[in-house]
Order: sequence, then structure tokens, then C-alpha cells
Amino acid sequence: MKLSTARAEIVWRIGRHGPMTQRQLSEALRCTPRNVTGLVDALEDLGLVARAPHPNDRRATLVTLTDPGVSAVRQWSAGYQQLGEHLFGAFDARALADLVATLDHVVQQLADATAGDADPPGNPQM
Repeated sequence: MKLSTARAEIVWRIGRHGPMTQRQLSEALRCTPRNVTGLVDALEDLGLVARAPHPNDRRATLVTLTDPGVSAVRQWSAGYQQLGEHLFGAFDARALADLVATLDHVVQQLADATAGDADPPGNPQM
């Protein structure tokens, strides 16, 4: 089953973090609540998620995975595991630690370069 990135993100997040309100999904995906409603509607039509009343907030609705949704998350997790083993299985522990440290540094440099209103280096203003 092929899903859009946004739909897959909802299924993945619920699979990793448990049931979520549509507001939580809206904040996590950084999109409007209206957009989340449409995404959840589509996922519900596909049988991957279900809506249920929130046990503590009668105004909120929880989005939960159905059995097919749980199965999809398990398949994706297995695929990620296989990909990780394929890409990094030949690394010894030290080489993998060095790679992670290097990537962490690169990510931090990118975050620093794009923080606030600053233009990243090498990106001239027009």
C-alpha cells in the first residue's frame, strides 16, 4: 500500500508513540487541524486508523492504529532494520560511533546556520 508522506507520518508516529489527538498530530506535522482531519479521514477509509473518544477530554478525539495499521508499522520497522543492517552492518562499533559523531556535528552545523533569520553561508541574498 502506497501512502503519501503525510499519511505515512501519521501512521508511523502513532505506531511509535501510541494514540494521539488530532491536535497533537497537527502540531507534530506542523500543519493545520483541517489538513490533519483530511489525512485521518483518508487513513480511516483505508482501514489503517480509527477515531475514538479521548478518555479524559470529551472535546478531543484519539487517533489509534487498527490491526492493519499496526501491521504496516511492523513491516516498515523491519524494512528500516534491514536497510540499516545493509548500510552499516560492516562497520565495527568504533567506526559507527565516529560516523554518528560526524553526522551529529554536520546536523548541528546546519541547525546553527539556519537558525533565526540568518542566511546560511554560501546563500547570497538577492
